[in-house]
Amino acid sequence: MSFMKKMYSRNFFILNLVLVGVIAGFALAYTGFSRGAKAQAALERVTVRAESPLESAPPEVKAAIAQAEAVQNAFRYVAEKVQPSVVEINVVEKKEKQSPKAQDQLPWRFFFGPQDQAPDQEAEPYQERGTGSGVIVRRDGKTVYVLTNNHVAGNADEITVILNDDREFKAELVGVDERKDLAVVKFETDARDISVATLGDSATLRVGDWAIAIGSPFGLVSSVTAGIVSYLGRSGGPDGNNISDFIKTDAAINTGSPGGALVNIRGEVIGINTWIASPTGASVGLGFAVPINNAKKTIDDLITKKKVEYGWLGIQMREPEKATSVDLGAEPKRGVVVTSLFIGSPAQKGGILPGDVVLVAQGETIRSQDQLARIVGDVPAGAQASFTVLRDGKKVELRIVLEARDMEKINDANLFPGMEVLSIEDEALNKDKLPKGVGGVVVANVQPKSPAAMIGSRSATSSRT
Repeated sequence: MSFMKKMYSRNFFILNLVLVGVIAGFALAYTGFSRGAKAQAALERVTVRAESPLESAPPEVKAAIAQAEAVQNAFRYVAEKVQPSVVEINVVEKKEKQSPKAQDQLPWRFFFGPQDQAPDQEAEPYQERGTGSGVIVRRDGKTVYVLTNNHVAGNADEITVILNDDREFKAELVGVDERKDLAVVKFETDARDISVATLGDSATLRVGDWAIAIGSPFGLVSSVTAGIVSYLGRSGGPDGNNISDFIKTDAAINTGSPGGALVNIRGEVIGINTWIASPTGASVGLGFAVPINNAKKTIDDLITKKKVEYGWLGIQMREPEKATSVDLGAEPKRGVVVTSLFIGSPAQKGGILPGDVVLVAQGETIRSQDQLARIVGDVPAGAQASFTVLRDGKKVELRIVLEARDMEKINDANLFPGMEVLSIEDEALNKDKLPKGVGGVVVANVQPKSPAAMIGSRSATSSRT
């Protein structure tokens, strides 16, 4: 076959088509790859610009964001520093519950009427579990001490402490301070990386200061919330027996948070979160913490003595209403009235008389009876305390040696005179039930077994310190 015929043969024609297809495929692939690479590069350029909005921001915006980042870094620092020293506390309290009788069980009684009474069943034991928080406040060798609330751990039969890195330790109760709702528990460990919190000075707080709450709400270990100090010196509490002047904060505090730390922007503990005011049981921005200064003596007493020792003055007192303050020559909402005192008490020995108005104690102006109770309670037994009282319109300076608070000494039979009196102008009194044109005072709150009880008046309870 000649060369020309081979050129026009069928096989040669097919070979040419294949070669042309291969060449065209390479050309299209190269073109597509080039376009894809250019598109990817353009996309990357667009993405980089989307991640850097500050490049086009005006200077004042850049400055504002820099300030915000500085605050953010401060919060990060506080969280990283304090979280390791705040723990979760799980407790088990063993209780007994009486089983109901068969005849009181529904729906059988509803459908069939009263049944034969089953014999009383023995009480059945059960366990009540709870969760709270705590703050590591001290370490002595292998022993680590944790501060928490009395209502968290005070009645526990079993206590487990969980660190923020999930390590668990069996703990035991050291002691409680019921008047401040505080408790200390301890656990043993050889680990050297246990973080102890830094305690601050709650006396330096001001309304508007940053307040950061750290705890285990609903068992969520080491949760951090932030707010401000909303108010200082709140009194009360859910049980009405706490004598602390609470720090109020809007930092979120929920179930499980009590016992945890309230810290300042420096990472110093300035309070122990204790309770919330809420119609729902969840945070509505009304959280309350015991000031850390109120807890420092409790920590020392419980660790060194296993109990809290309160100084005792030996008076019965109340906050005067406006009319009584006027009658006594005192300023409204200043001082507390001594209504009675215990015979043989430091108050009697030191010269306090019923009817005195305590204006100043240990250099602090007195505005409430809880405040006076805290000041007196923090004075060690055997130490001398200073008081300024108002008597017959004149100020009298007294120095009194306090004793240890002993409930056995607080006996109504030793209370003199054992009653309170109210100004007849007191706004709370029903004037319609008082004799017309009569002056003087109204006798109230007569204590049983006291000298005043001899007149047969009904008694009530008032506060003592």
